[in-house]
Amino acid sequence: MNWLIHFHLFAAIAWIGGSIFMFVLGLSLVDKQKQKEVYPHIGPIFGYFELVSLAVLLTSGLVMISNNSLLDSLLCGDTSLVVELLGKKLILVGVLVVMTIIHITIAFRTNNRERTALENFFSRGSSLLIFFINLFVLHYAIMIRSILS
Repeated sequence: MNWLIHFHLFAAIAWIGGSIFMFVLGLSLVDKQKQKEVYPHIGPIFGYFELVSLAVLLTSGLVMISNNSLLDSLLCGDTSLVVELLGKKLILVGVLVVMTIIHITIAFRTNNRERTALENFFSRGSSLLIFFINLFVLHYAIMIRSILS
């Protein structure tokens, strides 16, 4: 199942690259009118693309965990460095999934209307958390891969 890592890496590149793109787009589009012109067009396309990337990441990650017998190690309290790092990565992935659900729910629900202050707070907050958590997930992934190589 060596090919599975390639699917996982491609999806990670799409997911994290997309997150960085949207982060930069959000910083560069400070004009509210430009945001209203751009986001309704890019947002839904990006959202579906990111959902597919996330589904591939979660599926391939779970299969690789299972194939490498790491699930048993995670559940039995193994204290090896790989299992410890994987546990931390999975916790962050769980938070990432929750933040993504919050963000996408608000984004799709408010795509063609003005957001309330609370919706704006949660949408922007979850987006910012997704961006930074992605960097930590990537860090743990690199550490795990370097140990397993």
